[in-house]
Amino acid sequence: MGYIHSIETFGTVDGPGVRFVVFFQGCPMRCQYCHNPDTWDMTDGKEKNADEILEMFERNRTFYRTGGITATGGEPMVQMDFLLELFTKAKEKEIHTCLDTSGIMFTEDRNSESFAKIERLMAVTDLVMLDIKHVEDVAHKELTGHSNQKILAFAKYLDEIGKPVWIRHVVVPGITYKEEALTKYGAFLKLLSNVEKLEVLPYHTLGENKYENLSMDYALKGVPQLSKDEANDAEKIIRKAWGKLLESDVSSSVNEEIDNNTEEKSGGIVCRTC
Repeated sequence: MGYIHSIETFGTVDGPGVRFVVFFQGCPMRCQYCHNPDTWDMTDGKEKNADEILEMFERNRTFYRTGGITATGGEPMVQMDFLLELFTKAKEKEIHTCLDTSGIMFTEDRNSESFAKIERLMAVTDLVMLDIKHVEDVAHKELTGHSNQKILAFAKYLDEIGKPVWIRHVVVPGITYKEEALTKYGAFLKLLSNVEKLEVLPYHTLGENKYENLSMDYALKGVPQLSKDEANDAEKIIRKAWGKLLESDVSSSVNEEIDNNTEEKSGGIVCRTC
């Protein structure tokens, strides 16, 4: 049995295609911008078994032809045994599996039972969506209450085994929206060869009301939302350090260089790049 917070039957932002999204209960992280603090305590969830969840998926399987099941949370890997059972049974039914995780439950002890379970989990996981909150360890502790050492080690392990990864990064004004931090983020991604996609998500305040309803203090109260333009700028900084600019960014950079090297002289145009 697993403890489940909720299930979304038509997810479009949690992996490729249309997804059946299972929100697991329980998370050790205390991210300051978390918009689901009601997922932190595992005992608050509803008990469901893997067969029950898969039966719900099968009822509308035609909708998920290009998608599959995504386990998110909370932190799904907190309930490792149940997650492993769910994904194992999903693969037996040829269902695409996606794990949305912070990687906080990773262990570097390769002789441990926990690591053996991670290996078994990866064997039945098609895609990992890895949410690296902050690449600097001290800042990560301040933001989440935990070191990022296990998370970065998990990212390197996924690269080692060639597991496809989508990277997610929430950009928060004054915390992660800093050129130095974003540059370091991109430099870390450059170490990995398995990253298929980067999603830079602008910080929003939609979860603030939930904290009020739960009589909880919201750590980022008063912090403004990040604009779409700022999020785009943040992504460009990461991609520049990563060495993977989007085609539109490359074109913009080339045009800017040409503009900077072009001047008007005596009624004609002289281009310094010629």
